[in-house]
Amino acid sequence: MIRFSYARPEGVDQAVQAIGAEGAKFIAGGTNLVDLLKYNVETPTALVDVARVAGLDRIEETPEGGLRIGAMVTNSTLAHDERVERDYPLLSRAILSGASPQLRNAATTGGNLLQRTRCYYFYDTATACNKREPGSGCPAKSGVNRIHAILGTSDSCIATHPSDMCVALAALEAVVHVSGPRGARAIPMGEFHRLPGDTPEIDTTLARDEIVTAVELPKPRFATHYTYLKLRDRLSYAFALVSVAVGLEVEGGTVKTARIALGGVAHKPWRVPEAEALLQGQPAGRDTFDAVATRLLQGAQGFGENDFKIELARRAIRRALSQAAAGTPQGVADKRIA
Repeated sequence: MIRFSYARPEGVDQAVQAIGAEGAKFIAGGTNLVDLLKYNVETPTALVDVARVAGLDRIEETPEGGLRIGAMVTNSTLAHDERVERDYPLLSRAILSGASPQLRNAATTGGNLLQRTRCYYFYDTATACNKREPGSGCPAKSGVNRIHAILGTSDSCIATHPSDMCVALAALEAVVHVSGPRGARAIPMGEFHRLPGDTPEIDTTLARDEIVTAVELPKPRFATHYTYLKLRDRLSYAFALVSVAVGLEVEGGTVKTARIALGGVAHKPWRVPEAEALLQGQPAGRDTFDAVATRLLQGAQGFGENDFKIELARRAIRRALSQAAAGTPQGVADKRIA
């Protein structure tokens, strides 16, 4: 472990001021950052603990009929909130599919948004990695890449975004509220995370001196026809190889509105609005679902060990759409795909 200073601000303005110091990093639940510190992947010279920042631990209803979720609301609190379970079950199911109960008790909404992307080489400081050292190379492309991305990759990086919660937030079209020295701003969920491009070391569009204060959910509309399907190597405490979040509005067997996001396949939760549009006004059937899967996976590329993900994702999309259309979401603890 490196030496670092430690600050515990009690307000958003104090937190923003503290994070302005060179080499400073926010710490909330610590479920990701502490690991990165242990591996010497992150080496901050100052930690800014936001656990006691006033007002960030609340879930409040908005005037528009949605919910505003403070950045310090824990994953467990959020998943089991009765309003979330009733009106946004897709989000609740996604959160409960991730990590372990102990980690969910500590992990926060803001911290979940800011998890670093997943790659064996990123965590191994004995190897090259463009995310740690820009320009050093990406050995994952020709190395051990079973868990890696098949969409939105670049010559610089094929890492994947690890969050389950964020995949559901992308499908629900949430908005991330942030604050910084230039004031407050709102970032649509689809614009919060980045594809790697030539700067894979930058995971989000959050400025270095800004803090996430809340996530806002729009008025609910997918409380009946939804699913979160997560395919992984083991049932619990495992990241997704492929996950699919689906929310549909269905009337008389016809899809009126569709939102779909994929996890485990890209540097960010993956959405393609053109694929969702293929469902609108169409019968909820296999032919339509196949067309949607084809469009969602357009341009998918494997790198050897992860080639299987392309067909796995295609089948997962089709299964998830079938579950959502029928109103039979995948159970969190089900050992077999429904």
